[in-house]
Amino acid sequence: MADSEVVALFDRVLHHLDTEAAVQLTGELVRLRTVNDGPTEAGSPPVVEEPVASLVSSLMASFGWEVLRTEAAPGRPNIVGVVQGQGPGRTLMFEGHSDVVTEGDPASWSFDPYAGDIVDGNLRGRGSADMKSGIAAAIWAARGVELAGFSGRILVGVLADEEGMMLGAKHFAASDLAAEVDAVIICEPEAGEICTASKGAIRIRVEMAGKMAHGAMPHQGVNPILAVGPLLMGLGELQSALSDRYPAHPTLGEFYLTPTVVEAGTREQGNVIPEIAAVHLDIRTIPGIDHDGLITLITILTEQIATEAGLRANIIIVDDRPPVEISEDAAVVRALALAHEHVVGTPPVYGGVPGTTDGTILTRDAGLPTVVYGPGGKWIAHQVDEFVAVSDIVESTKVFALAAASFLSASAL
Repeated sequence: MADSEVVALFDRVLHHLDTEAAVQLTGELVRLRTVNDGPTEAGSPPVVEEPVASLVSSLMASFGWEVLRTEAAPGRPNIVGVVQGQGPGRTLMFEGHSDVVTEGDPASWSFDPYAGDIVDGNLRGRGSADMKSGIAAAIWAARGVELAGFSGRILVGVLADEEGMMLGAKHFAASDLAAEVDAVIICEPEAGEICTASKGAIRIRVEMAGKMAHGAMPHQGVNPILAVGPLLMGLGELQSALSDRYPAHPTLGEFYLTPTVVEAGTREQGNVIPEIAAVHLDIRTIPGIDHDGLITLITILTEQIATEAGLRANIIIVDDRPPVEISEDAAVVRALALAHEHVVGTPPVYGGVPGTTDGTILTRDAGLPTVVYGPGGKWIAHQVDEFVAVSDIVESTKVFALAAASFLSASAL
């Protein structure tokens, strides 16, 4: 497709784009509290994503889209809107998550955590950046492409539980529909960067088991707490060794092996030697680090320390997500780059995701090419006074729409 034809395609799509509606939808979504904070009643499923699922389902249905609703877990709905083009072609998916992290103490915020209002050009509230603005931009971008006319298919996935165990992404990845997707744009906040790589994550609970006894008679027990110090020192040495072996990734930075929680005994039992001491590890990996090999090293270290202390070691893998990376030459990345440059007026910056996204699961479990790009600051997620610039929402809506038009018009790339 000639440059003039690409410009004409982009102009046609932008003509049908309603960016104000994307901003309005973001505010409506932010005002819905969809926090992963457990069940409301004993034994009942948690009410987390349902308010967002209902709103986006109704909106998608009003466009005439096919709306697929499935439960990733009881009470945890995935919503996928299917936008059918005027002829056969590729399938592009936009993906976002409907859950958010807790707001914490509302008193620590300088405004209502669920305000969803606009002040000084910023739309404020929990989930505004991470990532309800991304959902809104994707929905209205897909609508604009539909009105402009296209071939192929667009899926808009609003999935559950990204802030937990990514149950929504795992459920979708196992579906027949996932096998039909050619590429995915993950709409997380990345400050305008096209993120072609994401760190891997391993979450481990390391348990040291000893023997409970009275604090006044420690010789009658085996204290697992005493082994925590050597374990933490050994883990620190392991990180240093691996950091020397695997230098910082160009966009992802350093490998991290971080102890985050130490559990042993309770405040109410200060006179009891506990049976179990546990250390939780949050490990963030970069390409090149073998997860199985790393887990083996941690296991050997733990068992050695436990044996020397007369303890039993237990390694529990809570979650294991590999690092993922896509070539800058991949069709979906080139489509994003072309769209970004057309909208922003400057070449894109390529970056990396310091954490993991649903894209990690979609690549791992379904083999889908994924790239991350979306409105909002890269470091604002999970902080108090979260916000997204209205200009970011408008810009991302345009970029998403033009990226979809490019990707689905293969000759434009």
